[in-house]
Amino acid sequence: MEGKRVMKRRTKLNVAVCCVLLAVVSSFAAGQRYEIGIPDIAGYKTLKCDFHMHTVFSDGAVWPTVRVDEAWRDGLDAIAITDHIEYQPHKNDIPTNYKRSYEIARGKARDRNILLVKAAEITRDTPPGHYNALFLDTIDALDTKGQSKAEGQAAKDEEFLLAIKAANEQKAFVFWDHPNWQARNGGRVWFDIHTRLFKEKLVHGIEVVNDGTFYTDSFKWCLERNLPIFGNSDVHGPLDPPTVNHENHRTMTLVFAREKTLEALRDAIVNGRTAVWFEDKLIGRKEYLEEIFAASVEVKEAHSKYRNNAYFEVHNKSEITYQLQKISGGGPSTVVLPAQRTVVLRAPISEEGAVDIAYKVTNLLIGPAECLKFETTIDIGG
Repeated sequence: MEGKRVMKRRTKLNVAVCCVLLAVVSSFAAGQRYEIGIPDIAGYKTLKCDFHMHTVFSDGAVWPTVRVDEAWRDGLDAIAITDHIEYQPHKNDIPTNYKRSYEIARGKARDRNILLVKAAEITRDTPPGHYNALFLDTIDALDTKGQSKAEGQAAKDEEFLLAIKAANEQKAFVFWDHPNWQARNGGRVWFDIHTRLFKEKLVHGIEVVNDGTFYTDSFKWCLERNLPIFGNSDVHGPLDPPTVNHENHRTMTLVFAREKTLEALRDAIVNGRTAVWFEDKLIGRKEYLEEIFAASVEVKEAHSKYRNNAYFEVHNKSEITYQLQKISGGGPSTVVLPAQRTVVLRAPISEEGAVDIAYKVTNLLIGPAECLKFETTIDIGG
């Protein structure tokens, strides 16, 4: 009997020790942040952001503070928790409170130096679809159910517009989420309601990448209409594994802001200074991707000449592995510039005594089917 009691005490002690060790390991893990090496560009800080995620206060599976910890761990600078207004599957266990996720996460975000945007997701079937409203004052104002005196679909249509207008009355920034999700009618996405929303400036941007899906048509629409582009995780469950690098990271929006403040973040978004980091690709307007590439890649002068060839180093200090394909001039037909690495290249010396290279960067997309071009002349010294 005494032996059983000793064994029981030892078992309890072992369980307690395991719990303590797990807590210690968790605290160490929570204290480690991965710094994403995408450079700042002229006059702006490159803020790494995720403006689409959920918690238990709508259809997510984690507490709001977990979203902040994940964001800090993954190297983000700003997030928006966008719990659904109309879809509350946990309401029997967690009473509906639209602003609660923001209130709970706010203190942790302050302590972690994460910009937390007050936001929500307006949720309807397609059409019209889902819309995230950023920089809200009063989230409750977006709950317009029962405010229409019409019936059936007419009531739903009116209440949707009332919600969008309520966001605009607060000077919120509204963007269209995952446009192709739930596409019906032979895959049709754009309807008369969308023409109206953009014509009346009630919606101001489009999410061109949602988690692992890139909507090329949406990117085209943004370029044609001069709209800001977004790429977000739309995460619902825990974000695991925690590894972050150029091969494994959440989809995110890059925002080129004058400083790391909510005011500067908003100014940058409103003025369209955004791009998207998705898988191994950067997606955005030429002016911003050109600057990121120029700030990332250093082509050094030739360090050696042999016969009619020059040898030179190319250093990539960014987080992104660049894939190059030759357009004209010297150099290999394809080049890979690994993230945070240096490669040595060989190219023939021209009759003018120079090395000219011209490549397209195939994973830097400035259009649905257009890549950024890169040309330079390399100094071969005396």
